Amino acid sequence: MKPLAFRQANAWLHTWTGLLLGWLLYTIFLTGTLSFFQEEISYWMKPELHTAGPRDDSARLALAQLEKHAPDAAQWNVSLPGPRNAALQIQWFEPGERIGKGGGQRLTLDTSSGEPVQVRETRGGSFLYRFHFELYAMPREGARWIVGIATMLMLVAIVSGVITHKKIFKDFFTFRPAKGQRSWLDAHNVTAVLALPFHFMITYSGLLLLMFMLMPWGVESAYQGDRQAFFSGGGGRGAPTDAPRQPVKPAQMTDLAPLLAHAQQRWPLGIASLSISAPNTERAVVELRQRGGDSLLERGNGERLRFNGVTGAAMNAPKATPTPAASAVYNVFTSLHLIRFAGPPLRWMFFLSGLLGTAMIATGLVLWVVKRLPERKKLSGTPFGHRLVEMLNVGCIAGLPVAIAAYFWANRLLPAGLEQRADWEVRCFFIAWALCLLHPLLRSHKRAWLEQTSFAALLFGGLPFFALLQPSSSLITTVSQGHWLLAGMDLALLASAALLALATWHIARHQAMPSKVRQTRKVTQEAAA
Repeated sequence: MKPLAFRQANAWLHTWTGLLLGWLLYTIFLTGTLSFFQEEISYWMKPELHTAGPRDDSARLALAQLEKHAPDAAQWNVSLPGPRNAALQIQWFEPGERIGKGGGQRLTLDTSSGEPVQVRETRGGSFLYRFHFELYAMPREGARWIVGIATMLMLVAIVSGVITHKKIFKDFFTFRPAKGQRSWLDAHNVTAVLALPFHFMITYSGLLLLMFMLMPWGVESAYQGDRQAFFSGGGGRGAPTDAPRQPVKPAQMTDLAPLLAHAQQRWPLGIASLSISAPNTERAVVELRQRGGDSLLERGNGERLRFNGVTGAAMNAPKATPTPAASAVYNVFTSLHLIRFAGPPLRWMFFLSGLLGTAMIATGLVLWVVKRLPERKKLSGTPFGHRLVEMLNVGCIAGLPVAIAAYFWANRLLPAGLEQRADWEVRCFFIAWALCLLHPLLRSHKRAWLEQTSFAALLFGGLPFFALLQPSSSLITTVSQGHWLLAGMDLALLASAALLALATWHIARHQAMPSKVRQTRKVTQEAAA
């Protein structure tokens, strides 16, 4: 058997790596793309917060509630309203309680009155974010291994695709509609090349985020198992920081208004949050965190200011240590993946690039089926493998948007006081997706596509109209008040519905070209050549 040429070998590699994990990669890309706006989605999914607008004295209102509910707490945390999430939230930790992520007690406050608000239980955009790299209902490490392997194969598919398409940049400027297989190949090439740097960056940086799990040996060996030292530039573990506790005396807190004003003047984008350790004691320390840090080396983390909580005097920040080259490269790439530093223009550019990546995978999966239609006609039947790919294409490519829309509808329709409400929202997502995967078994291939894309369009388009029943959340109100955080979400839902409706229209008008016409065109083209 004659060995394949280098380009042919890469074409084979590109085809099969893209197909075998294409549906998982499509899911990762689409949910990951939506995760660029996870905070906006989370806020939209809490309509109880839409009635009030933010005030300049949100910090004062939050501290008053902390003083009321937890005057003797070990630490207070306040998350202030911002352009991506207008919620005002407080958190506190009781004395002796471990201070860390996920602990403590929380309250969401009305931004106008400062009073606690009962907000429906929901995972919001964080479900889509976690799902895109941890899947669901699986051991976390096992799920990350699956996603890591799929991401590695995605990188292989990108590189082999570039090698395979020797006229890739010429093909980028070529699109021939209504040409069957040729049109699908053109669409695949265009979506691949238009955002090729993004595809490579987002895939490679995703692997870097999983690096310590997939390939831990280098860091484990060089830093004796202390991964934190890799980021800080140290050579090993530091000395223990826990010291014997001493009695703490009560003390009057300083007025925080001048500290907040100083930080506001220093940071044009404002203050993201504040924390007070040991409040109402002589050891109180106030820490303010900048909103919108733009340093890639710091992974988008903003500057911090620390003050003595009793005197209000500024405290020296810990001395910064130089970032090692390896850590700097890691921080830059992973910052680009997480884009915590990005403003709206760059975030939208990443979002559109992510949609192009999603379309690239989807068109590749459809192209695999279209390319094999002549072979099926010769066989006068559909092999089981081809039929399986067809059904998975419909259930995944069209079914996942249906599931996402069902997740949003569940957020609006499930009773606010339902027990395990957040879990039921997620269950609705998977129930809808499971039905979409089973649906193509009962319908013809074209009919399944038509019904699922039209249903997805209906679901997405109906959400902004349903919001008319909630005056504070309706598109008319949010646009008239300039509340673009909410209006942008509804406009994106309408745009999604329009795209899905357009896809339905194209599917409906598509007619398979009769074999005699195809043969006539082929002869004509050969004669012209």
